[in-house]
Amino acid sequence: MFAVLSRAARLQALVIAGLAAASLVAQWLYLMELRGTGPLETVVEMTRFFTILTTVLVVIAFLTVALSKLRGLSAVTLAALTLSVVLTGAVYHTLLTEFWNPTGIGIAADWGLHTVVPLAVLLWWLVQAPKTSLVWADLPAFALWPAVYMAYALGLATLDGVYPYPFMDPGETGVWQVAAMLGILGVLVLLGGVVMIGIGRFADR
Repeated sequence: MFAVLSRAARLQALVIAGLAAASLVAQWLYLMELRGTGPLETVVEMTRFFTILTTVLVVIAFLTVALSKLRGLSAVTLAALTLSVVLTGAVYHTLLTEFWNPTGIGIAADWGLHTVVPLAVLLWWLVQAPKTSLVWADLPAFALWPAVYMAYALGLATLDGVYPYPFMDPGETGVWQVAAMLGILGVLVLLGGVVMIGIGRFADR
């Protein structure tokens, strides 16, 4: 189901898309300087990460919302994307900050990707996004993108041995701990979906 969004909602979506795009560019510039790699090689490295790919989806989705005069994306698409980007910030701040200490422009990229954009998307969803059409049958949709990413990242890692996150690397933590962590994250995704659908059902009253 689609909904007509106000001009203010579309303008805010444009700002969020701009913030997300700026954060991606800042991360790209920082990694090129840090790694000493070329532009294309750096892009390839970045595409391993859930944060980066989800932020790219934010740019695409929110530009679509901002430029659509008649209707935006479906309620479940916006809700699922919101949950995914919020999870990027939550997982980063709880599990990964000790592994990443950026400097310079990298600090701006870090804040943008893991704090500013997730919070902005969540606030926009709570205030502006259509959500009353969410139903319990939509729950599997919330796990779709995280599952696709996990399959992609783990499949790529089996080819070259490079794991994007420590908790995904069986060489670091063991196969069973990786499986347990991914299972926990899967449960958190579904619980987050339950919460978001619940918000939508409550808003429908």
